[in-house]
Amino acid sequence: MKIKRFLRYFTDFGILSSFENAITKIVERSKPAVVSLTIKKDEEKKNTTGSGFIFRKDGHILTNEHVVRAAKSITVRLFDGSMFDAKVVGSDPNTDIAVIKIQRDKKFPFLSIADSKKVRVGQFAITIGDPIGYRHTVTAGIVGGKDRCFHPKKTELFQYHNNYIQTDAWINPGSSGGPLLNIHGEVIGIASLNPGEGSTLAINSDLAKTIGRQLIAHGRVVRGYIDADMQSVSQGIKITKVEQDTSASRCGLKPNDIIVEFDEEKVARYYDFRLMVAECEIGKQYPVKVLRQEQEIMLNVTVDEMPPELVGRSVKTESVSWKTLGLAVQKLENGIFQRYIYLSEEDRGILVEKVKKDSPGSNANIPRNALIMAINGQEVNDIKTFETFLQDKQDISNVTLDIKSFQGIEKVRVELNNS
Repeated sequence: MKIKRFLRYFTDFGILSSFENAITKIVERSKPAVVSLTIKKDEEKKNTTGSGFIFRKDGHILTNEHVVRAAKSITVRLFDGSMFDAKVVGSDPNTDIAVIKIQRDKKFPFLSIADSKKVRVGQFAITIGDPIGYRHTVTAGIVGGKDRCFHPKKTELFQYHNNYIQTDAWINPGSSGGPLLNIHGEVIGIASLNPGEGSTLAINSDLAKTIGRQLIAHGRVVRGYIDADMQSVSQGIKITKVEQDTSASRCGLKPNDIIVEFDEEKVARYYDFRLMVAECEIGKQYPVKVLRQEQEIMLNVTVDEMPPELVGRSVKTESVSWKTLGLAVQKLENGIFQRYIYLSEEDRGILVEKVKKDSPGSNANIPRNALIMAINGQEVNDIKTFETFLQDKQDISNVTLDIKSFQGIEKVRVELNNS
């Protein structure tokens, strides 16, 4: 009996010891790629802290958007104590994901990103971060759930659903942005939220990888949008409201239409449909099957880019362009042509991101997402050139814009309101 008890103890101890060694090795291997962030947001305010992890050997770091929001400067500290100034590559309020970058000649250690679809409820989960100022703190637990929702109230932002991994590996202020790891040391999520009640939430790695890649390519996430109010009904997606002079109205969508197929795929839930449209090319027409008074009708609907207020960008209502033409404009980022079907790599100009109702730009039928290439024959390569021209020509009664949109290239005469 003593020998059996000894053997049982030895076996149990061996299993626990092996598990303990496995966890410590994962932590030792992962820590060099986990970073501490110090964010300076305002001269008069105290610095804030957060976490992140290097996911590319060239120094690209994933973290939370709320960690680096409104940052004036970001200092990154590695596990070995070395310090770097970081720049924001891009951030996305809709998913709370940001990419920042540090540089040096030597390659950086990095963490591999796992396929979050393979995450199983009950598997072990490990976080590393800087909660309440304690650098590289390790917490562990299990995955308590997948595809969880958590959305702040009173926000206009387009919100993703079912993108969180629930775990009891604890997250405290300062550890936001750090990695959630599996027992192979691979990232399965970005530690993000502590809603309380003993559970924390991490953004799943598939979404983090997708958004991170788009932020590196474009500096922001370009999302498709159909500009009509909708809701889920038993048969599909019901159109409840369509404004005049929108792409949706011009393509023939009407109130009470029920979308049953989009791009030859059946649609059922409104939020799934919005995500489907968000991945579409801007300016491209997609076949849509609708029920109208119980009759099936086929339409070709043009997908716009999602309005700025839904993606956390504010329109500059004090700009000369907005006051004079009713147009909010943005610069044309590198690589963005890949999401706009009517743009090419050679195009130069500025993009119209919003058109004010009943403004000169609206009356001239300038569509959202149009590329302004010239004004009165003068090439426009940046916002400053465009605004300076409008500022210097306040006494003129009209301007002619060369624009490029899903309708093609055209010259548009805009009558100004100078009275």
